[in-house]
Amino acid sequence: MEMFLQNMQTAASQVAILYVMVAVGFAADKLHVFTEKAARAANDLMFYIVTPCIIIDSFINTEFSGDTAKGFAVTFTFSVVSHLIGIAAASPFFNGKKETNGAVYKFAAIYGNVGYMALPLASAVLGAQGVFYCSGGIIVLNILAFTHGVWLMNKGRNVKFNLKSIILNPGVISVLIGLPFFLFSIKLPAVISQPVSFISDMNTPFAMIIFGTYIANTDLKTIFKNYQPYLVSAIRLIFVPVVILLLCRVFSLSPMLTTACMISAAVPSANNTVMFAAKYNKDTGAASKTIAINSFLSVITLPVMIALSKL
Repeated sequence: MEMFLQNMQTAASQVAILYVMVAVGFAADKLHVFTEKAARAANDLMFYIVTPCIIIDSFINTEFSGDTAKGFAVTFTFSVVSHLIGIAAASPFFNGKKETNGAVYKFAAIYGNVGYMALPLASAVLGAQGVFYCSGGIIVLNILAFTHGVWLMNKGRNVKFNLKSIILNPGVISVLIGLPFFLFSIKLPAVISQPVSFISDMNTPFAMIIFGTYIANTDLKTIFKNYQPYLVSAIRLIFVPVVILLLCRVFSLSPMLTTACMISAAVPSANNTVMFAAKYNKDTGAASKTIAINSFLSVITLPVMIALSKL
């Protein structure tokens, strides 16, 4: 019990640090120093430059071995399983005739904030190797979001999948760039590796500040009125990570791999829920409120899940 409390305290402190930066973003928006409009413009910088750099940096700084290669394959597989569990768990819900935002809630329940939340948290709790293991989840997220996610948002319409958008996105491309450096133990000169490292260091504070501006523009007065976001949170923050934890125990994964799998499985809903909702003419307000609620709740659930993974 003492070990559990120590692990929970450690994880809670890391999560608290992240949310202090979220609070900075919240305040920056309210003070009109860095508004949501500016944050949305800066989102492309995160998406196309900063996040790829942190993934590439993790591959460059991870020594190749049979264990690390196996670990990456394991976390990749568990990420696939985690998403499939989310799809299965969300499918019986949000289907009523009066439910106009069912696709939004299902998307939020299935897809987690792997890039903006899992990678910074993995970096804080596990270091570069944890980021390396969690980066496989970005490939899975992008492939499924641009296939199943698109189908979900367009259910009932005749929609064709765009294979190009599945393959040619920053998450997948950055893994493909970094993978040879890991597999063949290629060392880059400092004039290249240092800038990549410096840019990757922007990921945690910048992502959290951007997210804080989104929270600042959510209608907090009506945020707690609907039950659907709480059901999404139960699936996203509790059910899926608990099942993943049980599977980690069944397959006797190491503490490092278990924690990496749990971080990816237990993060709150993906920020791109709002972007997908906007693109496919769904309710962006419902998406924002859902993300805000389970992001708030994750302050409690994430430390608990991480502490459980370390037992």
